[in-house]
Amino acid sequence: MKLLLTSGGITNPTIEGALVGLLGRPIGECSALCIPTALYGHPWVGPGKNARDFITGESDHMAGLRWGSVGVLELTALPSIPADRWVPLVQETDVLLAAGGDAGYLAHWMRRSGFADLVPSLADTVYVGMSGGSMALTPRIGEEFVGWEPPDGEDATPLGLVDFSMFPHLGHPDLPDNTEAAARRWAAALGGPAYAVDDETAFVVDGAVEVVSEGVWHRLA
Repeated sequence: MKLLLTSGGITNPTIEGALVGLLGRPIGECSALCIPTALYGHPWVGPGKNARDFITGESDHMAGLRWGSVGVLELTALPSIPADRWVPLVQETDVLLAAGGDAGYLAHWMRRSGFADLVPSLADTVYVGMSGGSMALTPRIGEEFVGWEPPDGEDATPLGLVDFSMFPHLGHPDLPDNTEAAARRWAAALGGPAYAVDDETAFVVDGAVEVVSEGVWHRLA
């Protein structure tokens, strides 16, 4: 799977260009599935208008990008339907768009739904994450970003599909605690490679890892 891990979505021409590079053809020729699942687990977001705005492309600079087609893949529903109802759909789709929200909640449902088991077979699929949708694929998220905890004791740790951790929304005006100093404290507690990135920055993962940015980012190893 090819990854485009963003803090704020497709927010500038540099990140959009990286997306087109991963796709290998124009956005308008590609099919997309929206994954709103992470929204439901976050205490500031939840279900309702935010999920609707993400799916319809009115927020997050993702679903509204002139895709050839856009559908919805809700991970919490998948355990209740046969795999042959959704696995071929995912395999045939060009790009998966994962909303921001609670990374632990998303990682939990990726495992429980069977989506995580499908990932190794999706070699040509592009996964685009925003905030928590990106952090769910990292090895660690840190205590600062732990919100939802599974009531049944099941695993809510991120999937570890990349070897670095990510502190999103650096310097965001609505998040005054997301400072470089806070990010460095977060990274020191985690250990391992880590980055702090603003909403104009993204990671391109296609074999190697590349940072693309029109904003501010710091490597915090």
